Amino acid sequence: MVKEAEVREPLILGKDVTYHKITEEVCAPVEGRANKLWWFIFTMSLLLGLWGLGSITYTIGRGIGVWGLNTTVGWAWDITNFVWWVGIGHAGTLISAVLLLFRQKWRMAINRAAEAMTIFAVMMAALFPGIHMGRIWMSYWVLPIPNQFGSLWVNFNSPLLWDVFAISTYFSVSLVFWYIGLIPDFATIRDRATGPIAKKIYSILSFGWTGNAKAWIRFEEVSLVLAGLATPLVFSVHSIVSMDFATSVIPGWHTTIFPPYFVAGAIFSGFAMVQTLLLISRKVLNFERYITIQHIELMNVVIVVTGSMVGTAYLSELFISWYSGVEYESYAFLNRATGPYAWSYWIMMTCNVITPQFFWFKKLRRSLTVSFILSIFVNIGMWFERFVIIVTSLHRDYIPSNWSWFHPTWVDIGVFVGTIGLFFTLFLLFTRFFPVLALNELKSILKVSGESYRDGNKPEKENEELAA
Repeated sequence: MVKEAEVREPLILGKDVTYHKITEEVCAPVEGRANKLWWFIFTMSLLLGLWGLGSITYTIGRGIGVWGLNTTVGWAWDITNFVWWVGIGHAGTLISAVLLLFRQKWRMAINRAAEAMTIFAVMMAALFPGIHMGRIWMSYWVLPIPNQFGSLWVNFNSPLLWDVFAISTYFSVSLVFWYIGLIPDFATIRDRATGPIAKKIYSILSFGWTGNAKAWIRFEEVSLVLAGLATPLVFSVHSIVSMDFATSVIPGWHTTIFPPYFVAGAIFSGFAMVQTLLLISRKVLNFERYITIQHIELMNVVIVVTGSMVGTAYLSELFISWYSGVEYESYAFLNRATGPYAWSYWIMMTCNVITPQFFWFKKLRRSLTVSFILSIFVNIGMWFERFVIIVTSLHRDYIPSNWSWFHPTWVDIGVFVGTIGLFFTLFLLFTRFFPVLALNELKSILKVSGESYRDGNKPEKENEELAA
């Protein structure tokens, strides 16, 4: 009995796709005018961003006393948002670096957007430690540089300082990796530009790229080197962020499971945000041909795997707290599930453990609507995970007389919502002035993905049905 192997779905849909058509369609958002849907989303994002900037300005002018912090809960909304944004920035480097090293071709349609998401997410994360200082103009004190106090140096034993080095390194490598990948596409837009200003700007951005064989060889070599440098950062950055908590003696924080648990959670939330952005970009920019159901399904596979890892970590935490025999540790987790913040704990468990399990079903995994809704649920759940870890562990510590309650103020909410608005504003501007898809990389997979597919119209029909 002979069984014929299944033919893989194409990564680019349509039998009529040519190199020129890829160039035309990918460059269209940059060269043409934005549609009404883009303007609507951009306007809403900009308004939220302005609200956030106003809240940040108010915070700097009045001090962090306008937040809901108190003596007991010294970390709350701000650090929750910081860890959440750092986690979201993880998927970009993972898609770009790790999948490049493993030669996964499906990354080529989504890596550019994921890399941009990383840059903007880390920028949003960097706002919160500076604001939390209360005197943002003193932010340079976290850097190990000579200062007016002579022998006063930063504390190299503090994981808070390790954060500075890890995140700044992560941002620098991600930025260089992202920009180098853009250079060939900048050259393409430069050669197509008709206006003198646009031609001059993209000429500067492309660094004189000629596209000869030597340039492509060096491009490949540099990409691999940067991918090799960036891969350890995927694991180190959020591991170090987790040590902000794990090196303390607070019940609920003092555990060795935090580094791998935080890394899995970061990849989980990061891929969910990439999924959200991809589905929005797919609709707004008319990229259904390039961001296919196959891409969405593979992203959902990563989400369900990392979501299962996060769920296992939750159960491990509960087991460790019981097995330790430490009553303070046991109470910390009992308080999370049954205390005054129990609602946040169960939102976390529902969004992070239960909802990803729907992706075990292929029909749901390939549904655009379900993918979009569940990706938002995952990001909500991961925000609540950070909130639960930070606030519920602090508001009731060893001494009952210290117990307190945290209420976010309108400034807390404004700063957080504002960063979401700024993030989407930056991303939407990115889609207007930079090619969202890796133009030249897409061309490299056209032949192997399009012509060899036996029934090329099938995925297009499926896309139409799912979109409807």
